[in-house]
This record gives sequence, structure tokens and C-alpha cells, in this order.
Amino acid sequence: MSERGGYLMFWELVREHLGKITGILAGLLLGFLYLTFGFFDTLVIFVFVLVGFYFGRKFDNRENLLDVLDRILPGKYTRH
Repeated sequence: MSERGGYLMFWELVREHLGKITGILAGLLLGFLYLTFGFFDTLVIFVFVLVGFYFGRKFDNRENLLDVLDRILPGKYTRH
């Protein structure tokens, strides 16, 4: 495989999983900020990453995030 082919495969992978990648990065960032200012265990990072992955996967599957939030917290995000 040429260098260009690997480069194109990388961007195809990023485009295919953009929501998950963004969710994981956001979860990591929030986790590091929380740990830096709160000195909690590394478990907090894991929770943020899982939550970011969950919402990223929903985004990748083109699910409406308000519907997802309504399933998690019934009655809080209903549309009127």
C-alpha cells in the first residue's frame, strides 16, 4: 500500500466514524478537565469516554439526540 492509499484510508475511517471520534475526544477533554480541577480517580475519564462514545454512536446512526435524551430522562426533553 502506498503512503497516499494509507492516508486516504485514514480519512475514510475518520469520515465513517466522525461522531464516535468526536464524542470520545470530547469525553477525554472533559474528563481531563474534571480530573485536573477535582483530582478524582481515572474512572471519571472512563465514564466521560463511554458517554461520549454512546452519543457519538447515536449521531453516526443519524438518531435524533432529543429522542435519545427523552428515553434516558423521560419527560425532560419532550417536544411540545
